[in-house]
Amino acid sequence: QVQLAESGGGLVQAGGSLRLSCAASGRAFSMYAVGWFRQAPGKEREFVSAISWSGGSTYYGDSVKGRFTISRDNAKKTVYLQMNSLTPEDTAAYYCAALRSPILTTDVGEYEYWGQGTQVTVSS
Repeated sequence: QVQLAESGGGLVQAGGSLRLSCAASGRAFSMYAVGWFRQAPGKEREFVSAISWSGGSTYYGDSVKGRFTISRDNAKKTVYLQMNSLTPEDTAAYYCAALRSPILTTDVGEYEYWGQGTQVTVSS
């Protein structure tokens, strides 16, 4: 079992940057693929990015491609989401999630473990 805790959210102006962290506790974190999702008020949870257990494969949603970068440090049991060129449309609660699988997926229903989320607000 894995427990996840996000941090790094906050208020930033449009064009700015933030780096989110997803810290894991529990065993065998390096066996888990990790995804980032976000949810704005009144909207469905949206896939943002995912990274394989080795970090060798990554995938991004179309709305963040070229602006966001996902990475992981298995020794620190942490996954990062570097967010650049932020716009007000990026405002949402951001969640990390883990799935014990070698296969990346964008399907929110496939992920087994979730953090509590961290709020990102981008002002115009």
